[in-house]
Amino acid sequence: MMRFPANFRYIGISRGPCLLSFTSNYDSSKAFVKSLGGFLGLMNYAKLSGPNYKLLFSVHLRNRRVDEAREVFDCIPNPNVYLYSMMISGYARNRRLDDALKLFDEMPVRDTVSWNSMMKGCLDCGDLSKAKEIFDEIPGRNVVSWTTMIHGLMLSGEVEMAELLFREMPTRDVAAWNSMIHGYFSNGRVEDAINLFEVMPCRNVVSWTSMIGGLDQNGKSDEALFLFQKMIGSGFKPTSTTLVCALTASANLLALNLGVKIHGQIVKLGYCFDEFLSASLITFYANCKQIENSCKVFMEKLHKNVAVWTALVTGFSLVGKPENALEVFRDMMKLGVLPNQSSFTSALNASCGLEALDRGKEIHSAAIKLGLGTDVFVGNSLIVMYSKCGNISDGIAVFMRTDQKNIVSWNSAIMGCAQHGFGMSTLTLFSQMMRRGIEPDEITFTGLLSACSHSGMLQKGRGFFKFFSETESFEVKREHYACMVDVLGRCGRLEEAEDLVRNMPFEANSMVWLAVLGACRNHSNLDVAERAAKKIFDLEPNCSAAYVLLSNIYASANRWSDVSRIRMTMKHNSIVKQPGSSWVTLKGFRHEFLSGDRSHLLSAKIYQKLDWLGVKLKEFGYVPDQKFALHDVEAEQKEEMLSYHSERLAIAFCLISTPEGSIIRVMKNLRVCGDCHCAIKLIAKIVGREIILRDSSRFHHFRDGICSCGDYW
Repeated sequence: MMRFPANFRYIGISRGPCLLSFTSNYDSSKAFVKSLGGFLGLMNYAKLSGPNYKLLFSVHLRNRRVDEAREVFDCIPNPNVYLYSMMISGYARNRRLDDALKLFDEMPVRDTVSWNSMMKGCLDCGDLSKAKEIFDEIPGRNVVSWTTMIHGLMLSGEVEMAELLFREMPTRDVAAWNSMIHGYFSNGRVEDAINLFEVMPCRNVVSWTSMIGGLDQNGKSDEALFLFQKMIGSGFKPTSTTLVCALTASANLLALNLGVKIHGQIVKLGYCFDEFLSASLITFYANCKQIENSCKVFMEKLHKNVAVWTALVTGFSLVGKPENALEVFRDMMKLGVLPNQSSFTSALNASCGLEALDRGKEIHSAAIKLGLGTDVFVGNSLIVMYSKCGNISDGIAVFMRTDQKNIVSWNSAIMGCAQHGFGMSTLTLFSQMMRRGIEPDEITFTGLLSACSHSGMLQKGRGFFKFFSETESFEVKREHYACMVDVLGRCGRLEEAEDLVRNMPFEANSMVWLAVLGACRNHSNLDVAERAAKKIFDLEPNCSAAYVLLSNIYASANRWSDVSRIRMTMKHNSIVKQPGSSWVTLKGFRHEFLSGDRSHLLSAKIYQKLDWLGVKLKEFGYVPDQKFALHDVEAEQKEEMLSYHSERLAIAFCLISTPEGSIIRVMKNLRVCGDCHCAIKLIAKIVGREIILRDSSRFHHFRDGICSCGDYW
C-alpha cells in the first residue's frame, strides 16, 4: 500500500470492500438490452417499439458496436435522415469509410446535416480528396460545412487551402474563426494565430481558450498565462477547459504562485470536483515538487476517472518516487479503474526508474490482458523499459509486435540496440526504417553514432556524421559532436577528435571535452588529456568527473605525485568524487554495494563466494591487472582492492540469492574497470551463467568467457 504524507487519509484496498466497481461497456449494454426485450442471445427486434429501437441503436453506436447498430437500423421502418446520419458517423468513427459511403449513396433523401456528416467522416478517416469532392457537391452549404472542411484541411497540414476557403466563406461565425486559430497553432503558425485573434470581430470563451492552449503548446507558456489574466480582466468566465490550459502553462513554467491562484478560482467557480481539472492540479503540483498537495487534491474525492489516477502515478515519478508510483498503479488496478495507454506508460517509466524488470513484466502482462499489448504508445514504453532493465531481446520482440510503429518506436529500438552494443542490429533497424519511409530525427542520429562508438565502426560513424551534416532539414547539435568525438576517441583518433572540437560551428561545452578526456584514458594519452582537462576547468572549474578522469590517467601512468596534487585540489575546492556503486533489484528490493562493503546482511556469504571465485579464477589463468588499482599501495593490497570492487560484490550476491542458470543483471554508476571486465568474463564461464552488467557507458553481456563488446568499450 502506498504511503502518503502524514495527515492524509488514503481510502485504499485495506479499508474493506472495494468502493469502486465497474462493468465494461459491453456488459452494461448487454444488460440493458436484456431489460428492454427480456430475452437472451440474439434479440427479436420486431418486438421492440419504435422509441426503444432508437434507444438501443444509440447504445450500440456509443459502445462502438456498429454491426449490432446496423442490425437495429435495418429493423427501423422508414428511418429518417437523422438516423442515417448517425449510422454514417458510426461507421466513420470505426474507420469503415466504404460502409459509410455505401449507406450515404442509399439515402432516399439527404439534407445538409447528412452531407456534413459524410464529409466529416471522410476527414476523420484521412480521405481528404473524397472530403473535398463531397464539399464541392453539397447543394446548400452552410457555415458548418465550411468550418468542417477548413478544420479538416488544417488537420492535414493544408494551411493555404484552408486560408483560401476561409476568405471565400459567404458568412463567418465565431466557430469558423476559432477553427482557423486552432489550425494555425496545430501547424506551428503562432504569429498567424495571434494576428487572426487580434482582428476577430467577436470572441467567445473558446477563442480565448484556443489561444491560451495554443500558445502553451508552442512553447510560449508565459504569453499563455498573460493572455489568461487578460481574459479574466475582460470579464470572461473561464470554462474547465480554460483552467486546464492555464494550469498546464503554470506547470510548464513552474509558476507555483499563479497555479495556486488558479486553484483558488477553480474552487470559487465550483469546479473542484471536475476530474480533468483534478488531474491537471495533481500534475501541476507534482511539476512544482509539491507532491503533498497532489495527494491532497487526489484525496478530496474518491475518483473513478483513469486520468486522475494516471496523473498521480505520473506525479510520483516526476518527484523521483517510482516506488510510490507503482503502488498507486497497483491500487488503481485492484479498485477496478482500468488503466489506459497513458497509465501504462507512466507505470512503465516508474519501472525504468527502479530498474525493476519483474515489475515491468507484471505491467506488460496486465497490458496484454487489457488488449493493449500491441498498442504503439504502450509498446514504445515497453521497448524502453526492457532495454533499460537489461533485457534487449524482449524489447526487440515487443518492437516487432507493435502495431503501426512510429518514429518513437524505431528510435527506442535503435537506442536500445546501441546501448547494448549491438552495432549491426542498429544498422539493420535503421535500414528498415529508411525503406519504410520513416524520416530520421536527431534522436536517430544520436543512436547511430552511439552504436558506432560502442562497436568501433569508425567509417560508418564518419559516414553518418557527413550525411546528417549535409542534410538541410537537420540541425547538428553539440550532443552529436560529442558522440562523434567519442567515436573518434575510442578508435584512438585523438588528434582528429581535437580538430573536430576546434572546428565546431559553436563553442564546445564541457560535455564535448569530457568525451575527449574519456578517450584519453582508454589510450593513455597524457598530452591531449591535459589540454582537454584545462578546457573543461576553464568552462566548469568544479567538474568532478574531469578531476577523477585526469587523476585516473595519472594513476595508470604511475604519476602518483600528480594524483596527490589532483586530490589536494579537489579537497581544497570541496569537490566530492562520486563513489563507485553497483546494485541489483530482486523481488522488488534494491541491494546496493560499494567497493569493499561489508554492511550487507549476507556479507559473510558474499565474501565467501568471492574467495571461492578467486581460487577458480586463478585456476583459469587470471592474473589481476594492478594498473586498475588507482592507489599507491603495495601489490598485495592492490589485488585485494580489485577483488572486492562493487560489481563483483553484486555478482556474488546474485550467485547466492538466485536460482542456478538464471541471468544475473547488475547496474553500476561508473565505468567498469578493465580488470573487472576480464574477471567477469571468466566468472560467467565458471558459474555457467549469463551476466549482464550496465555501466555508465553501455551494457555488457558476459557469457562463456566472452563479452558482447568484444573487449571494445
